[in-house]
Amino acid sequence: MQPLRILTWHIHGSYLYYLTQSQHHFYLPVKSGRPEGYGGRLGSFPWSDNVYDVPASEVKNLKFDCILFQSKRNYLEDQYEILSDSQRRLPRIYLEHDPPREHPTDTRHFVDDPNILLVHVTHFNQLMWNSDRTPTRVIEHGVIVPENVRYTGELEKGLVVVNGLRSRGRRLGADIFAHVRQHIPLYLVGMGSEELGGIGEIPHHQLPAFASRYRFFFNPIRYTSLGLAVCEAMMLGLPIIGLATTEMVTVVENGVSGYVDTDLEKLIFRMRQLLNNQTHAQNLSKGAIQTAQKRFHIQRFMDEWDKTFKSVIGMNFVHQ
Repeated sequence: MQPLRILTWHIHGSYLYYLTQSQHHFYLPVKSGRPEGYGGRLGSFPWSDNVYDVPASEVKNLKFDCILFQSKRNYLEDQYEILSDSQRRLPRIYLEHDPPREHPTDTRHFVDDPNILLVHVTHFNQLMWNSDRTPTRVIEHGVIVPENVRYTGELEKGLVVVNGLRSRGRRLGADIFAHVRQHIPLYLVGMGSEELGGIGEIPHHQLPAFASRYRFFFNPIRYTSLGLAVCEAMMLGLPIIGLATTEMVTVVENGVSGYVDTDLEKLIFRMRQLLNNQTHAQNLSKGAIQTAQKRFHIQRFMDEWDKTFKSVIGMNFVHQ
């Protein structure tokens, strides 16, 4: 497959970084001041040479093979501002990162077009959105961690990685984090985590080595998509503790790679077990790595995106 020229926006930095590991060329519109969606090659990621910043005002003059939307604003507003009429008729994909917010089962997706492919990042998200006549498919996450960094777990503490936990409230589990922290030593990492006594944001390339020392990874999130931080932690070998909701129940196998439950007291009991028994944690670590390598391998991720781009360019995608 020849490399394609793909226009997309910078919406989720980690996901964009993994997506751009492929052979294709990605063009990111930028604006002065780098407002939402127009940050380009922003952040601490080691962007490769196939990722280009382009002034938003120049986008109409460039040639692309595919348009990849990643947010509601991209689809409803940005495309009419920066794309030409002919560019809006190009093969198009909408990458949906989240499950529905308004109602978990009855929310219609705002993309309502049989000529656009709606890509979900989890099967749970695909199941819950009402996409009606818009064709859909699922491409699960793919992640990379350094080859020389693996779980050691010598710190008798749990690690939580969530951006903006305080401002995002119950959905992201701010109250759950607060409750569990009263019983278990938890360290919070992420943007704005200082507001809850956390240690702030750690650059993406430094996070694996930092995380590998913690005994387990705790995901307090009630309702959102499967976080890349969970996938990355599993690839390192951290045992995963989390809520038995959304896609998490298909990722973490109790007693094999970690524990999931809807009973917080049971999860706290499991955390204490791991803090008191490093051998048990090491056994779960092996299961976590095996699961992650099978499910979140970057090559599988890139292969599925290649097939998806090819099918969209050829307009031979169908409902799945």
